[in-house]
Order: sequence, then structure tokens, then C-alpha cells
Amino acid sequence: MAVTSKWRQHIENWQSSGLSQSEYCVQEGINVRTLAARLCDYHKQPAAELVALVPVQIAPTEPGSVSTPAIAAIVFTHVHGHRLELSPSVPASWVAELLRCLA
Repeated sequence: MAVTSKWRQHIENWQSSGLSQSEYCVQEGINVRTLAARLCDYHKQPAAELVALVPVQIAPTEPGSVSTPAIAAIVFTHVHGHRLELSPSVPASWVAELLRCLA
């Protein structure tokens, strides 16, 4: 079964809540068995359905500053807690290829 955006949001909220599944379900007023079933469906989805790009805006650190702030690292964080940190010297073409491979 396809996971709807509503259930995807519940799953992501539960994962970041620090609560057990049953505690989260009581708090949200949802059935724990339904959450468990949707979680199973969520894990069966192809990786391409789980990839999402988030818009990012880099702004000057000081008001009125026109220079672009130095970027210490490019960080990709997955909803399951996986983290990939890249040096800003990594070519954009390499990052684009990485994203294509992950999709």
C-alpha cells in the first residue's frame, strides 16, 4: 500500500519524537496497529519515493553585509538520522551525480 503524506508525516514525527510507537499513538489519538502497518509499508517503498529536496537559502550573517558567508560544510540529513557531510570544495557536478544515484 502506498504511504500517504499524512502517514509519512506521522512516521517522521514519531521518529523524531523520542517516544515509543504506543506512546506516540496515544498522544496523537491514532491506532498503534495502523501506525505499525504504515511503517511497514514505508520501509518497503523504493528509495526514490523517499528522496526529497529541501530549498536552502544562504544569507549574509550580518545585516547589510553583501558578501556571501563562508560555508563550512554541505550536510545531507536523512529522516532516519543518516548524515553525510561534504566539504564545500566538492564539485557541484559530483553532488548532482550522487543525488541522481540516490534517487
